[in-house]
Amino acid sequence: MSKEVFVFTPSTKKKILILGLVGIVLAAIGIAILAFGGHGHAADAGHEASGHSFHWTHRLFADLWINNVYFLGLAIIGVFFFAVQYAAQAGWSSALIRIPLSFGSWLPFAFVLTLIVFYLANFSSHWHMFHWLDHSLYNETLADGSVNPNYDYIIAGKEAYLNLPFYLIRMVGIFLAWIIFYFVMRKINFAEDIAGGVNNYRKLIRLSAIFIIFFALSSAVGSWDWIMSIDTHWFSTMFGWYVFASWFVAGVAGITLVVLLLKENGYLPMITDNHLHDLGKYVFAFSIFWTYIWFSQYLLIYYANIPEESIYFIERLKSDFYTPVFFLNIIINFFFPFLVLMTRDAKRHGVFLKIVCAVVLFGHWLDFYLMVTPGTLQENGGFGFLEIGTILVYLAAFLYVVLNSLTKSALVPKNHPMLQESMHHHI
Repeated sequence: MSKEVFVFTPSTKKKILILGLVGIVLAAIGIAILAFGGHGHAADAGHEASGHSFHWTHRLFADLWINNVYFLGLAIIGVFFFAVQYAAQAGWSSALIRIPLSFGSWLPFAFVLTLIVFYLANFSSHWHMFHWLDHSLYNETLADGSVNPNYDYIIAGKEAYLNLPFYLIRMVGIFLAWIIFYFVMRKINFAEDIAGGVNNYRKLIRLSAIFIIFFALSSAVGSWDWIMSIDTHWFSTMFGWYVFASWFVAGVAGITLVVLLLKENGYLPMITDNHLHDLGKYVFAFSIFWTYIWFSQYLLIYYANIPEESIYFIERLKSDFYTPVFFLNIIINFFFPFLVLMTRDAKRHGVFLKIVCAVVLFGHWLDFYLMVTPGTLQENGGFGFLEIGTILVYLAAFLYVVLNSLTKSALVPKNHPMLQESMHHHI
């Protein structure tokens, strides 16, 4: 088999650059509208008591955080998908396994951006995107002995876990572990092309099993820290599963879309409708799984009707702005992929898969938008040029990094022990 390497052409780079520049322009227009259109400063219901007000930078930081978490999810799910295929010793996916692996190349950039945005969103002004970082919440009395009106006994009770040093230790530890796992698995996978045999394959099976266990724990902790702690009073024991489900559907949709686009441009000739069918089944099945987790979390909270739990959904269901987005989220992420991908032929047809995957990718960005925005901006949330612009900037950067990573080795691991099974895969 001839070595097949992806060529990152100047024309492709130019298109991605244009996409990023369009994003920057749209974001700048959005900022100008907020700053000079009468919406740059407004009362913020969640912070009015402490004298804080809404500023356009708050919406910018919230959007950046949403995109950080979302594209981080695409990256780590690429590594997770790669690990699952090796741990399960799956043969069907060996011809396309380097596509999800390339998604992991975004992890170092996600790490740096997350640290930067976390600092800007919490320490560049008197506003905190993560409310628990407000030091005035933890002391019952002021320095003069008077009662502290900002004291919050619920947040103070979580101080042992939600404190800045421990939070940063967890963040840095999780990111560094994910990045190390990615680079080690990538190195072993590339070495397989040269060495052949099954030694590297067996190493990846063992390493993948370890990574999957670590990912199960660390992704749950990450979801609590990076998203759930925004709504500091609220908690859900199912939230880690919920974030994983949203990440996984979006990640598989992204993998499927990249495979389709590469195939359309003359790459991956051994990928057939049978492989696309399996990828389509992943998108279909895990869209249902995401809905199951979504409904289970909602039903348990609705049925128990405990105020500190139900407030999360009340904020999203009793809002003039968030309520339509709440129901649109369900339509895009469940009903649309479920109805369109229900038949066998739809999962094998590139046009259907591209449409569904593109919609699902946006739909799960919207899901993270609903997780983050109400808790950070309350009723000052919105969707316009700023949101579209930041999405495009992150998308352009992500695509550039991933496509550049694909040029580092053959697209198909030529010495993978299961490659023949993938080439003759039929369902």
